[in-house]
Amino acid sequence: MNVNKGVEPGRYFRESTLRSGNVIQMPDLRSKTPERSFLPRSISSGLPSLTSKIAELKQIFHARDDSTMEKIMVRTLGLCEKAPTQGETKRCVSSVEDITDFATLILSHNIKLHAMKSDEGSKRDILIGRVKRIGGSQLSAPVACHDSLFPCMVYNCHAVPTPQFHKVGILDPVCKSKINNGVAVYHMDTSIGNPNHEAFLALGSGPGRIEACHWIYGDYAVWTRAN
Repeated sequence: MNVNKGVEPGRYFRESTLRSGNVIQMPDLRSKTPERSFLPRSISSGLPSLTSKIAELKQIFHARDDSTMEKIMVRTLGLCEKAPTQGETKRCVSSVEDITDFATLILSHNIKLHAMKSDEGSKRDILIGRVKRIGGSQLSAPVACHDSLFPCMVYNCHAVPTPQFHKVGILDPVCKSKINNGVAVYHMDTSIGNPNHEAFLALGSGPGRIEACHWIYGDYAVWTRAN
């Protein structure tokens, strides 16, 4: 149950919520970021990727001093430069080839992509169908990639053993027909989380006391070993 009215209903939930037969409210599944494209690797590999090189990036993308564009680039570069947490392997990528390279580095070459099929079911009640865990081996932690704001498409990709990923059948609660294929992530270890994060505000708890779960949608995807 969402106990904080400042957080969108359905955005975060407990593990027990996502059980077959439960009717729950879905958040807005539509992408909130502007439409952009990945650059060819031949171009993206030549872009500066450090906050210390922001002046060069501002010139490349025609960003003015103290502009919103400059602040967006600095924030994303800062996230990319942030040290990984314990057990995490991370990389920011700006080409399709870089995503493939990172996923195969972690998982080997036989990989499978999982993502929300569409935004069907957005902002309304849905019926939970079959729930099945995907990936999860300590030796092959799933690779999750999500969009970070930047003038071109930049994905923040990381592999962490502790989260669990599940495929979920999303059904119409009235006619029981499948309307979408969903992917959800369960953050089982929240002990290092920020107590002011909206997940804890929404769920009425704090770091290390509960798991926090959410849907993967928009420009967010997960790769696992195909077998």
